Amino acid sequence: MRQDGVVTVHDSQGVILLAATPVGNAKDASARLVEAFQDSDVIAAEDTRRLRALLSRLDIEPRGQILSFYEGNESARVPELIDKAAGGAQVLVVTDAGMPSVSDPGFRLVREAHAADVPITCLPGPSAALAALVLSGLPVARFAFEGFLPRKEGDRRRRLESLATEERTMVFFEAPHRLEESLADMVLAFGAKRQAAVCRELTKTYEEVKRAELGELAQWAQGEVRGEITVVVDGASSDDLREAAGLADDESIARAVMEAMASGLSRKDAAAQVAEAAGLSKRHVYDASLRSPTDS
Repeated sequence: MRQDGVVTVHDSQGVILLAATPVGNAKDASARLVEAFQDSDVIAAEDTRRLRALLSRLDIEPRGQILSFYEGNESARVPELIDKAAGGAQVLVVTDAGMPSVSDPGFRLVREAHAADVPITCLPGPSAALAALVLSGLPVARFAFEGFLPRKEGDRRRRLESLATEERTMVFFEAPHRLEESLADMVLAFGAKRQAAVCRELTKTYEEVKRAELGELAQWAQGEVRGEITVVVDGASSDDLREAAGLADDESIARAVMEAMASGLSRKDAAAQVAEAAGLSKRHVYDASLRSPTDS
């Protein structure tokens, strides 16, 4: 590996390849992935049975050793994979679908490979998160990937409450049997009117993208929903931010400015602080503080 961090691979040295696998349609496998399946000395897979099923669909007979690499054995397997690559092997790492380390095993391996100065690179490809994002019809310029929500109700609600003022579009993974509860909790955290999309079975035969307000989606999910699920939720609007900050009108805005001024801030600085917290313009907040009878 060069000092600038660029991976260079020669016949005499090994490498770890993190490769994206199809999220549904096997035809989405890249030419580089097919080549890596054929040429790698070791293939570390989250589920070896699913790997063999994919290899069969791609009509590939791998020559390398197939090992399991999942959450339960990740800590123990990482040193072994690094040793194999350090010894000259090409080690291919794949998960059941999508990119390793994104809500799947892989992060520890990448971190330890860098520490051991073992070459590691990525074969890009399919992503359920990005596919759902672009199909959702929601803003895509800025987004936050949140992965799976906590399984316990209290932890899940606290996580969602912490995202109530997140202005970026949010992307979540969810198990079908927890979708109803998660959408209901999103209604509590974000409001029933927040726009969202539930994307199901992406790239597969029964692909479905259900776009609606969260309240409607929560009602829809009370029926049986099957398949791999990705939920995309619109970010907080300026009205959402004002409501979350308790600044629904000019009087409440002025009151917040007065409270900030009581701590020693000038009106200008207090208005700037309130404006930033509520996602409002500084001029609007400053003018509201002057108009309101609160300043008397």
